[in-house]
Amino acid sequence: MNSSVATLSHLRESSQHQTKLGQFCGAQQLFRNRYRILRALGRGGFGVTFLAKDVSLPGMPLCVIKQLCPKVSNPVTLQRASERFEREAKTLSQLGSHAQVPQLLNYFQENGEFYLVQEYVKGCTLVKEVRVNGVYSELAVKRFLREILPVLDYVHQHQVIHRDIKPPNIIRCQDDGRLVLIDFGAVKENIQSVDEWSQKVPTTQFVGTVGFAPPEQLALRPTYSSDIYAIGITCLYLLTGRSPMEFEVDAATGEIRWQQDVDISDHFGKVLAKMLKIAVRDRYQSVEQVIRALNLEPYLDNLADCMNSQPPIANLSDDQALLNSGRYIPPTTRTAMAIRQWRNKLKTKQQPQGASGGEFLVGSVSATGF
Repeated sequence: MNSSVATLSHLRESSQHQTKLGQFCGAQQLFRNRYRILRALGRGGFGVTFLAKDVSLPGMPLCVIKQLCPKVSNPVTLQRASERFEREAKTLSQLGSHAQVPQLLNYFQENGEFYLVQEYVKGCTLVKEVRVNGVYSELAVKRFLREILPVLDYVHQHQVIHRDIKPPNIIRCQDDGRLVLIDFGAVKENIQSVDEWSQKVPTTQFVGTVGFAPPEQLALRPTYSSDIYAIGITCLYLLTGRSPMEFEVDAATGEIRWQQDVDISDHFGKVLAKMLKIAVRDRYQSVEQVIRALNLEPYLDNLADCMNSQPPIANLSDDQALLNSGRYIPPTTRTAMAIRQWRNKLKTKQQPQGASGGEFLVGSVSATGF
């Protein structure tokens, strides 16, 4: 094995075993007399995730244990973090009633550290799916959006911003092929935001992934629209297999230059472009707006015919009928009627004596009537 790779592997293993759960990894001893820790699944700046078995239940089902390690030492601050953890964990528990959000099975605190036990979703991430099967077609990306957007809408309806949507956090379930949204950043952010007050620098840390998070989230002001931006970046990854950091950026606007790297329809290009707007005000404000824009596409041809075709030109008999109806006539309609009356008069004057033609709108539309 390459020496640098071996060193990195050793550092990862040692850092994992420095955590409390890491010390149980591969051992016969049970964590909290209930969980057998099998292996580490991932590590971030805020904690470690482990795969475990719950030996207290029939069949010893697999589960995921997330150990959150906030840098908190002050007792008052720790108590505040504890209260927020309880509140946010209950929110995650409510979200878990959705089939495409992992169910929260348990949560607890121990020695100033916080633990979430969630349902284990067996499957592969979108990253692995693209590596194995190649990039998505436009049709496949639209299918992805139609499946993942209702889940995100459900999350937002519970006043939760995910904050870390990206291909590694979306799993294709092996059993039934459904997409599952994992690794919510809400709990992490709300615990971090109560860090030590004594420091003079801001203590709230950024929660998310650079490249997938828009500017307002980097500025610690995430909105529901921030998740829509992250979904848009995920679409770019599915279409190209490239991470957001591999795209060029427009120096004037700060937006990613992606149009030349994808082959998609004009309508879908416009939808994706609006999802990826840097300014929040220019982006879709809700998931419902994105869904509505996607659903509009099948009707574009009919709408185009309606918009491009000229309405039939009304004749004078139609004008007379409208006047006789006694209904309100808008100023623009009155103007059009007056123009048609003037043209009819002009045409009548130019006709030879005895030719047919008549005037029947005199006095109906005055110069001051429009």
